[in-house]
Order: sequence, then structure tokens, then C-alpha cells
Amino acid sequence: MDHFNSIIGQSPALESLIRSAKMVSATDVTILLKGETGTGKEVLAKAIQKESNRANKPFITINCGALPESLVESELFGHRKGAFTGATGNKLGIFQAADGGTLFLDEINSLPLTIQAKLLRFLETGECLAVGDTKPYFVDVRIIAATNNDLLQQIERGDFRRDLYFRLNVVPLDIPPLSQRTDDIEKLIRHFLNHFSETHGITAPKFSKQALKTLKSYSWPGNIRELRNLCERLSILLAGRTIEPENLPHEFKPSTPTLSEPSNTDFTLPATGIKLEALELDLIHQALSRTNGNRSKSARLLGISRDTLLYRIQKHGLATH
Repeated sequence: MDHFNSIIGQSPALESLIRSAKMVSATDVTILLKGETGTGKEVLAKAIQKESNRANKPFITINCGALPESLVESELFGHRKGAFTGATGNKLGIFQAADGGTLFLDEINSLPLTIQAKLLRFLETGECLAVGDTKPYFVDVRIIAATNNDLLQQIERGDFRRDLYFRLNVVPLDIPPLSQRTDDIEKLIRHFLNHFSETHGITAPKFSKQALKTLKSYSWPGNIRELRNLCERLSILLAGRTIEPENLPHEFKPSTPTLSEPSNTDFTLPATGIKLEALELDLIHQALSRTNGNRSKSARLLGISRDTLLYRIQKHGLATH
């Protein structure tokens, strides 16, 4: 069974990601998943684990951002009786519970600096130390970490250890946002509608061509999670019906200024006019410079898809590295 089939879509960006994930799943290498909130990092981590030689061993997910800072060390590494107020007995940590298996550390960017040092120690030696103990223990745990933040920016601010970043970033996998996977939206919708039809015992609605066009032009800040939630809401409220653009929530209905109304931008067309080609080229230069040549981020700054940006780069004969 190919567990990567749980990842819905056939866009080139997604297929490239899955090819890379399949190659590393058979190894024990540390992986860092990078992507916006809601892009499916945990789904990918589970697929990697299921295709690994640790498939029948524990797979434990920890959201680092949800752990109370005062308890995160005890939760991860365990503690000895009397180590702190309320430690009435010995407690095994999550690393011990995951021994032999895989630990998925989501939102690794939220891990406190003090715990980052202990995680680095584990990655280098396999050694863990429970709170209040003097003797370390050793476990065999594969780490898959995920972040929705730019860790290099956090490093510059002093919020994340550079040495830990390099230990985690052995194999980075960048998950594309849904806005760069518009060809996958219709397939994802069918999957979610069928799922909720079975889950709730209702007749799945259908989306009209115009409604689908509206969804494909939307920016999807919440990514696949936002699309899933929308499909569940409409499956329940409009079961068996055809969904038109007017049935979609207000955020999917962009206002269109009339010719007599000024557009909602900071740019005013000069009376002398502009050279549109030159302006476009200049904006592409600025975006690439601001993102250090990252084309995906540059595309988001310009409000276009990555494929559109690549086309315009080639059109202008712009060389990037």
C-alpha cells in the first residue's frame, strides 16, 4: 500500500515533493518540513512514517507551540520524583514513549531555547536527561520536525539556535501553499465532499463551474485546512444542492471597483503614463531581491502563482540564481 496516496493532488509542485519524501522515507535521516499553516505537514509526516522501517513502531505528534513552557522539558524528557513542586513520582518522557519509532515535532519554531539545547544533544548523541536526574538515558527515535515560520529569521533575532537548525535541516521538504496548487483544488473538493457525505450520511453538494472558478482565484490563507472546513460547512448547509458563487462566504467575493471609483491600491497612474513592461520587470527584481531569490516567496509578494512568475522571468530574459 502506498501511504502517499493519502496526499491528494497531482500538481507538479506536489508530485516533486512526494518523490523526495518517498526517497527519504526509507532512511532514518532527520527531516524538516517547511510550509504555511494548514498545508498538510502532519499528513506528510504520517505518510513518511508509514513508508519507513519504523511503520509498526510508535508515531507520536507533539505541537511544541501548545506545550506550557514550564512543563515542556518534563513532557519531552521525563522527570524524577521530587525534581520540582508537584513531581510526586517518576515520569517517563515522550522520547521514551517514542523509542524505536518516530517523533513529529510540529511548530518546532516555538520550542524554548533551553529545550533546543537538549534536543540538539539528543540529535548528536541519542542522549536524553530527565529533569532532576544526573544519569542520561538513550533512545532510538527518528525526528521529523515542522515549522510554519522562517527559522533563518528567528536565528537572526536570537530565537532559534543555528546549530540546531543545521541538525534538523538535513533533508528540508518545502510544502507548497494551496495558492500554488490551484489545479489540485477540484480534486481536493471531490475528496472532501465524498468524505463528509459518508461521515454525515448526507447527499454531497456540487459546485458550479463559476463557483469552482471563484475558489481557484482565492488566495487560501488557511490552505487545505481552510478548504476542508469550507467543504464540511457547505456539505451540511447545502446538502444535495448546486453551490453557486453567491452561496460562498463573503471572503470569497472580492469587491470590484467601478471605473468611477478609485481602486484600493497605493499606486496612482501618473498623468504622463508609465512603461508597463519596465514597471513589471522592476517589481520582479524587487521581489526577488527582498526574498533572496526565493521564487515561491517572490510570487506571493507579487500576488501571482509561482508558474506565472517563472513565465514572466523567462519572458524578460531575467537570470536568477
